[in-house]
Order: sequence, then C-alpha cells, then structure tokens
Amino acid sequence: MSTKEQLHAFFYPETVAVIGASASPGKVGHTIVSNMIGAGYKGKLFPVNPKATEIEGLKVVNDIADLPRGLDLAVVSVPRDYVIPSLEALGEIGAKSAIVITAGFKEVGKEGYDVEQGIIKVCEKHGMALLGPNCLGMMNTAVGVNASFAAGQPNPGSIAFFSQSGALCVAILDWALGENIGFSKFVSLGNKALLSEAEMLDYLNKDDDTKVILGYIENVEHGDSFLKAARKTCLNKPVIMIKSGTTAAGAKAASSHTGAIAGSDQTYTAAFHQSGVIRVGDVASLFNLAQAFSNQPLPKGPNLAVVTNSGGPGILTADTADRSSLTMAALSQKTIQKLQEFLPSYAAFYNPVDIIGDADAERYRRTLDVVAEDPMVHSVLAMLTPTAAVEIEETAEAVIRTARKCGKPVFACFMGKRRIAKARRMLMEAGIPCYAFPEPAVRSIEAMYEFYLWKNRPEARYAEVKGDVDRAMKVIKAHEKRRELEIVEFEAQEVLKAYGLPTPKTVLARSSDEAVAAAEEFGYPVVLKIASPHISHKSDVGGVKVNLQNATEVMETFKSITARAQRMRQEAYIAGCLVQEMAPPGVKEVIIGFKRDEQFGPMLMFGLGGIYVEIMKDISFKLAPLSRQDAFEIVREIKSYMLLKGIKGEQPVNFEALEEIIMTMSQLALDLPQVWEAEFNPVLVNHERAIVADVRMTIRLKD
Repeated sequence: MSTKEQLHAFFYPETVAVIGASASPGKVGHTIVSNMIGAGYKGKLFPVNPKATEIEGLKVVNDIADLPRGLDLAVVSVPRDYVIPSLEALGEIGAKSAIVITAGFKEVGKEGYDVEQGIIKVCEKHGMALLGPNCLGMMNTAVGVNASFAAGQPNPGSIAFFSQSGALCVAILDWALGENIGFSKFVSLGNKALLSEAEMLDYLNKDDDTKVILGYIENVEHGDSFLKAARKTCLNKPVIMIKSGTTAAGAKAASSHTGAIAGSDQTYTAAFHQSGVIRVGDVASLFNLAQAFSNQPLPKGPNLAVVTNSGGPGILTADTADRSSLTMAALSQKTIQKLQEFLPSYAAFYNPVDIIGDADAERYRRTLDVVAEDPMVHSVLAMLTPTAAVEIEETAEAVIRTARKCGKPVFACFMGKRRIAKARRMLMEAGIPCYAFPEPAVRSIEAMYEFYLWKNRPEARYAEVKGDVDRAMKVIKAHEKRRELEIVEFEAQEVLKAYGLPTPKTVLARSSDEAVAAAEEFGYPVVLKIASPHISHKSDVGGVKVNLQNATEVMETFKSITARAQRMRQEAYIAGCLVQEMAPPGVKEVIIGFKRDEQFGPMLMFGLGGIYVEIMKDISFKLAPLSRQDAFEIVREIKSYMLLKGIKGEQPVNFEALEEIIMTMSQLALDLPQVWEAEFNPVLVNHERAIVADVRMTIRLKD
C-alpha cells in the first residue's frame, strides 16, 4: 500500500478502533472515544478493552483479533509494554494506519528509544502508517474525526496545523476556539517515528480542504525529504512555520569561521527560504498570516494604499511599510481628483488617505472604493481609531463590501479593544483579517507579497560545474590514511586546481633559493606563507609576509618565517614556504565557505572578509545545490553589499566571477562528502576578476 493510500485511510477512516478504550471519564482512552462521538464521526467506531462491555453506548470489542480486517485507523493508548504486541495484532488483521498516544519512548532515553525502534519495525513489516508515539492525536473536521485526547472540538476551516509539541497543540486549539479560527486538519506529530513533516506536507499539498499549512517543529531528521516536499507544496499553497531552538547554545564549535558562525538556526532559515516556507517567530504571527493567506488573494505587487481616520496611525503604517519590501502606492491624479469630489478640503488626499476623525461609514465606503480601483494599488489597508463620531460596525460593513467587489486583498486595522470588538468579529467572519496595530498588518501583507514573488519566480537554473573529482579525492584519501583532519593551504591547492578555481600564481619553495627563483619568475612584489600540514592559522606564528620587493627580502623572510614557525611549533613538519604573486590592485576581501549540516547537507556562507565576518557577522547563507539565482542572491543579501557595488566613484566588483566561485564551491561540497568544512578566505575580488587567495578544508574521518 502506498503512503498516499495509507494517509487517506488515516485522515478519512471508515473504521476506527480505540485500543485501550476506558469506561472511566477522565482517562485518555475514554476521552478519545468521547471526542470521536462528539465530533460527529459517521463511520464505525470500535472501543477495544479486554474487560468492559460498553463504553459511551458503544459495544466493546474485547480482543484486537475480533476487529474487522482492513481496519482503517487504530488509536493506541495502552501502557508502553503493550504497544508492540498491540501493533503486531493490528498488523495481523491488516490495519492500515495507527496513532500511538502512549509516551515513554525515545524522549526518555535509550530503553525507550529501543522500544520505539521496535514499533517502527512492526509498522514497516505490516505496511501501517504510524503517527507518534508520544502524541496528542489527529483531527479531520471534514469528516468528523477527532482521534485525540484534546479538550474541545475545533471548528471546521481551511487551515491545517501540525506540531511536534502536544502541549502546544492543546494551547493553540484552546486559543483558536476563543478566536473562532477553524481547522481542516490538526495533527500532533509526537516523536515522528514514521510520519513526519515531509509526509504531512506531501499529503496536505493535495488536500482540497486545506488552503494554508501551519507547522511547529523542533527539528527535522530527514532534510532532503523535507526540502523536496516543502518546495513542491509551496508552489501550490503557503506553508508557515515556527522553528524552536533558535539560539546558538546547541551549535557545536568549529575550527573555521564558517563552522563557528553557521549554527543550526541559520541552516533552518536557509532551508525555509530556499524552499519557500514562511518562517515566523511567535504563535500570534503564525495565525495572523494564516488568516490573511486563507481569506485574501495574494497582492500582485508591492504598492499598499492606506485609508485612515487618524493621521498618526497612518504615519506609523507608512513608516512600517518603508522598512519592509512594500511601498506606499503613489495614487494617480484621476484617483485624487475623485477623492477631492467628496472628501473635506482639509483631508489628506495622498497616501495614506486621511479622511479625518469625523468620517462616517459612507465616507469610508466611497474612499475605499475609489482607492481600490486605482491600477497602481495592489493591496488596501482600512484603518480606524474609535473616535466619538465614527460608526464602527457600519464602517466594518463598508470594508467588507469593498473587499467583496474589488478583487484585491483588503485588510483592516481597527485599533482599540472594547469598542471595536463586535466590528472585529464581523470582519474576521467575513474573511477580512483585522489587526489591532499597524505593524502586524503590514508584516502580513509583506509576507503575502513575498510569497507571490516566490511562487512566480523563474524556474531555477543550475550551472554545470565539472571538477576532476578523482584528482581531488587523492588529497582527501591521503589525509584519511594519515588520520589528519585538516587540509591546509599548500595541500588544498591541489583541490582548487582540480576544480579550475582561479588562484594567484603559487609555488611551494622548500629552500630560500627556490623561493627567490619563484619570485623572480612571478615578478615582484610577492607574498610568502608558511607551508605546514600542522599549521592552519598561519598568522598565529607570524607565517605570512606580503609585499616583498626583491630577492634579499624574499631570502631573509623565508629563513625568518620557517625558523619562527619551527621554534613556536616544534612538533610541526615545515615543508617550506608558499610563494604567491601579490593581489591585483583595488581588491576587496570576501569569504566563501561551507559547513555540512547533519540534516540538510552543505550550507554555503558568503560575507565580506576581515572585521565584517569576525565581528559584525555580516553574512548570508544558502544550502547546496545552489541555482544561479541562489548565487546571485547570496552575494546581495549581506548588509555591506553596497561596498562591493562601489561607493564614491569606485567600480563595482566582478560579481559574475564571484558567483562562479560560489557555484564551484557548491559543486565541490556535493562531490566530496568527506569534506566537512571548507573555507576560501580571503577571496580577492576587484572589477576585473576574483581569485582564491587562501583555502582550508576539514574532513570527517570514518570511525
């Protein structure tokens, strides 16, 4: 049976059994039965209990073997030691899916982990879909399924929600009931032994009852599956998620700048951004966006028009929009002339349109209709402050009428609490998102506009980068054989050559005479760098000297560098010095690196070099493989991008050359899975070219 068929039986079961059903109110096994009845389930419901005869008016089945063959869904709520035998018995009767409510598995330690692995084996052997263990359950309002022990029945709606946290599910469900927010599907993932976010996304993408998908996750265990499902789903409908664990406390220290900076939170941010998932930081934002996406069309442009009865809130909205990707629409002269026909002469006719505090509902209606008709307006925000003169409920009706006929997204911001409560409810019931303050309103509109851009962006193009993998692998295998983790510059140069990366002319000189000969061949000035497989941070031993102008300086510097390094690092093997040509004039330093993430694979990093990466941490991230658009974006997402573009008459750097190096590193990361981290630092770039001036790599040794 395919996963699709399993999940159909799971969400739309015609037969449901509750294993561990109880006749005692308050117990989990009783609540599940009661919730199924309370939800209006129309299929066949079988409480299973070896001793009882009747629960909630239903005849009890005493043995799993007596359940009908091909059972669609079993909800298992028995002590942990009985879970595997129960699942085995369900497998014998051909059950298609199961929810294990019971806790005490991998979340409590190794013993529980081992039992959970046994659950997985049983379900895989019998071809059963498995939700949980350690979960709240699942609800499908379309067919009256509430296979959970949550308190309260959710209202029907077009929002699907899944969460790793059962406690958060309970809190959100209670809050949603108070806000009159409905759900299509409501799923507690628990430990995600088999069914995870990826399977939920795949299924909900094709679910006709779902317009918007919300999720709360703590981790993703199969990054490739998640990204594939998310990309596919986000082309069809919005996916909005909270990811907890956003601090660097859980990130492991690493030897490179990339490894130290690229913590797990940056990886998730990059994964969400590249797959189209909208990330929010709190539950209020999650549902603000859910209501907007589920009820309003997407803005087809950035231009926002604001109609308000108060100047201050209108200015706050304009300020917030200016800090976002939205713009305040420039109203056409025709629109302004129409407004001047009926608005008071002291009104503000330019966006924000301030119709003054004595505005009645009719003035709101006429203004909103005129503004919404302007072809340069892509979205409309109706703002109201509860002045003594304003007709609050009637104005809400005016907003609703405009929204129904204009075909553009319309939002409301009714500021206040008690006096606007009824109007707010009217707007929400009519599908008009209503906010208490301007900032969340603008953020919601911005998120919808950015999702529109993401959905309509050109199809990703991937450059064909071919490296000599065998040549590069010889370097890696030599280090594996010697059990050395780091590949320092003078050895990593061979990897760069294997991928045709641009580098300065470089020669390994084993003596001062060889160094002078190389410098004479390159032409002065030159750079000398200590060459040792045991010294990765050359500056720590004074191992780099630049701008050497003649043979005498090269000879003396070679001797002083090698002697100092040997004295400071007596255990190190000193191979000599690298002799390099000097950087071209007018270069800027950037850093390009990657670190391999356990779940998502190689994550690339780009930033300016020097203090910008070490202190300001002005960097951007993308997951490999990178498309040409990704390479374009990663360079332009840093705050100091304008320094690369050129200021005060400077020429812009060669962005195309930078992007080619980034694309090559992306391919290198995919080709060489043994390389755990790599860093090109610095990459020197001017208006003509870019070169990799230094490189370090770290490999992961097999146990």
